[in-house]
Order: sequence, then structure tokens, then C-alpha cells
Amino acid sequence: MREVIRGSVVVRVQVRGWLFAGVGAMAAIPVGVAAMSVSTAVLVVARTGLPAGARVPVFLVACVIAAWAMGLPHGVRRAGVRLANGLLGTELPRPLGPPRSFGDRLRAAAWLPVHTAVGGVVVTTTGLCLMVALVLPSAWLTGEGEMALFWFTASAPRGPAGAWTLLAAAACLLAAAGSAWAGTALLRRLAPVLLGPGPAERAAAAEARSRTLAQRNRLAQELHDSIGHTLTASTIQAAVARELLDRDPQAARRALSSIEETSRAAMDDLDHVVGILREAPASTRPQPTLADLDVLAERIRRTGAALTVETRGDLGHVPATVSREAYRILQECLTNTLKHGGTDGIRLGVTARGDRLRLVVTNPLRTTPPTARAPRPGHGLEGLGERVRLLRGELSAGPTGDGHWQVTADLPLGPHA
Repeated sequence: MREVIRGSVVVRVQVRGWLFAGVGAMAAIPVGVAAMSVSTAVLVVARTGLPAGARVPVFLVACVIAAWAMGLPHGVRRAGVRLANGLLGTELPRPLGPPRSFGDRLRAAAWLPVHTAVGGVVVTTTGLCLMVALVLPSAWLTGEGEMALFWFTASAPRGPAGAWTLLAAAACLLAAAGSAWAGTALLRRLAPVLLGPGPAERAAAAEARSRTLAQRNRLAQELHDSIGHTLTASTIQAAVARELLDRDPQAARRALSSIEETSRAAMDDLDHVVGILREAPASTRPQPTLADLDVLAERIRRTGAALTVETRGDLGHVPATVSREAYRILQECLTNTLKHGGTDGIRLGVTARGDRLRLVVTNPLRTTPPTARAPRPGHGLEGLGERVRLLRGELSAGPTGDGHWQVTADLPLGPHA
């Protein structure tokens, strides 16, 4: 069964390779027309005329030049890559744009004359072999005896003496299959060399991939901060609602309402990030900034935490990018506080002074002695470090010696940020 499946796959590949060669042979028609025009112009310019023996070479050279010129447009290369991937089974990357260097452009343009020449040879050879494979047995079966085929004649008498035509027909069929196989193998080998990206294109592709990966990492951090904050706050609020459901129904309702609002905001953030990953139109919902600090503080207070917020300076003059990142930094700090620290006396300070923005979040440790073991750093602290480094700022985090844990981020606001 495996041999049958493998054989069918090989047949499909060879058929597709022959079709690919056929496309190259069809491309010879416009190439031939252009070459005929060029060679005719050469003959007209050479008023004395060219020797008969020189006209064929002139025409062949004109064919190569015409095919090369027709292969220069970037669209021809794109079409060649699509055809090679679809019919030859190559895995060439889709060209992101025209070749960066003239040498790469000439190399890519060489594919059309190569495809045309190899395709023409394959189609012509297979066509002749198939025709001979049909003519020889037909002449023997009809009893014509003598047959003329191209430049030679052969005798195919009736009876066993003419049975050689069957062997010759089988050999022609094998030759046709071998021609298709050889042409497919040659084109598959040459396609990456001529159509593949050059050094400049590979460098550009690597740079684009690096930017994509950086963007994906950034989006992953966005999800971590937003969803992590939502889940932490919702879990604490759900626990509060459960405890107060019988004793204080109004407080329980407020906690449940806060869970609803927080979850809806998280869904908006999730839609925004997933839309970017899917290259869909981005959400029109504005991303939170330091102007939304009061909303964030209120969410934290609804979990039962005692939070004090102190702002200094004009936060409205903070650049939009820094303001968005500062909001996410504070959100992650408060989320880590709810997870790992004490919630009795959380202090949050934001100071905009000159060309610097200083963020400070302080919270009591779960154990009050100054010698208490510091919380183990996790992905949240790593994410904070990445955000601060992207803004060319400085981050410090650790115990203060009086039973508190403090995170400080110092961010520049100038053009170098």
C-alpha cells in the first residue's frame, strides 16, 4: 500500500513538473515575438545584410536578451516564485519587495530565459517521444511496412518481425518520462539559486522577523499585564463578595460590579492584542495612560486594599508613549502587590519633574519583621524590567529594611527616550 501511495505521489510531482515546463514553453511565444522584432531590427540596421549562417545565432542571442529583459520586472519574479512553490514543490519565501541590489535583480531576471529554455526542451522532447511511441505501433498494426519519420525511414512488416516497434514505443515513453523528470529536477535545483533571496534580502527579512518577534513579545507582555491584573483583582473581589454576601449584600454587589467592569476592560485589551496578532484592524478603544490612574486606583481599592496615591508635577505633559507604558508599569506593580505583598498600606507615587518621570510603589511584606525573606521574583518583575529598558530607564526593586517592598522606575521624558 505504501508503494502505491508513494508511486502516485511521484506521478503527481512529475505531472506538475511537466506542467511547469509547459508554462515555460508557452512563455517562449512572447519571447520569440520580441526576439524576432529585435533580430529584424538588427538586420535592417545592417543594410548590407548578414550571412545566412549568422542569422540563427543573432536570433538566439536576441531571444536570450528579450527573455532576460522581460524577467526584470518584480512581478515576473513574484509569479515565478508562486509557480515554483505550487508546481515544483519548492519552499521559496515570498519576495517582500524588489531586489535590493542590481546584481540580485539580474540574477532573478535570468530565471525567465532558463525556465523558457528548459521548458521548451522538455515539452518538445516529450511531445516528439509520445508521437513516435504512437506512430510506430500504428504503422506495424496497419501493415504499412515502410514508414517515414522525420529524417529517417524504417521497416515495420507484419508479424513478429515488426514487433520491434513495441519495444521502441516503450523506450520512447521512458525517454519522455525521463525528460520530464530531468527537466523538473533541474528547474527545482535552479529555482532557489535564481529566484531565492540574495544577501541583502535575507538581511532585510531577518530584520523584519526580528521586529515581528519583538512586537509579539511586547504583545505577550501586554496580555500578561492586562489579563494578569484582571484575574488577580477579580479573584480577590470574588473572595470579598463571597465573604460579604450574607453580612453586607450592598458591598458584595459592588464587588461583583467591579468584577464585571474589570473583565470587560480586559476583554477590550484582549481584542486589541489578538487583532494585532491576526493583522486585523486595531481596536479604536484608546489605551489607558496616566490620565486613567484614578480608575486603576479605584479598582485596587475595591479589592479591599488600602491604597494611597500621590502625584506631583504636570502628568498631562508626559509623552503619550511614556504615559501608556507608565500606566502598565504601575498596573503590574499593583498586581504583584495583590499577589505577593500585604495590602494594608500600599503607597503609589508618580512624580514628573523636568525631563524625568519617577514611579514608586511601596507595600508592606506579608511578614512584618525587617528580616523577612523577600518575595521571589517572577515573570512580572522581568516584564517590568523589559518595559523600563525599552524606555531607556532604570528599575530597582527590593525590600526597604522596614518591612516593606518597594519598586522604583525612573524614566526619561526627553527626545532620547
